[in-house]
Amino acid sequence: MRPSGRATDEMRSVSLEIGIGKYAEGSCLTRFGDTHVLCAASVEDSVPPWMRNSGRGWVTAEYGMLPRSTDSRTDREAVRGRQTGRTQEIQRLIGRSLRAVTNLNAMGEIQVRVDCDVLQADGGTRTTAITGAYVALYQAFENVTKTGLIKEIPLTGEVAAVSCGIFGENCVLDLDYA
Repeated sequence: MRPSGRATDEMRSVSLEIGIGKYAEGSCLTRFGDTHVLCAASVEDSVPPWMRNSGRGWVTAEYGMLPRSTDSRTDREAVRGRQTGRTQEIQRLIGRSLRAVTNLNAMGEIQVRVDCDVLQADGGTRTTAITGAYVALYQAFENVTKTGLIKEIPLTGEVAAVSCGIFGENCVLDLDYA
């Protein structure tokens, strides 16, 4: 038995609440048990300078934890003056996961930025963020097809994430925070 009391193949409860942001083209509050991540997708009618005149779009992500998302408060990374390596790695992972299922050639020269803010952390923040980021991205693409900015949703598949690992001598799904 693991610390949470769940079976080794048992996930925490999962919920997705979409469209909760008033201004973002796509948004999703994702809950994996007591881990809560708010994802908001913003569509920009431009691409990074290195992609200009390529005819291709871009999808990127930002990730951050609120100061009191954990059991003790931590300063915002902006106050410290730079992001940690962990934060950089997680936001790169989210962006790569989204680009893996996006046809950048079908986007035209637009960029979608997906902001993932951890409201409450109880393990699995990166997997919760990836899942919510995809839902927010899909919703953003759906909304901009209605405005005519793009012709069709340029997604080639779906993406979601869950952790797995070894606890004791057992393979475990959806690892506990410990």
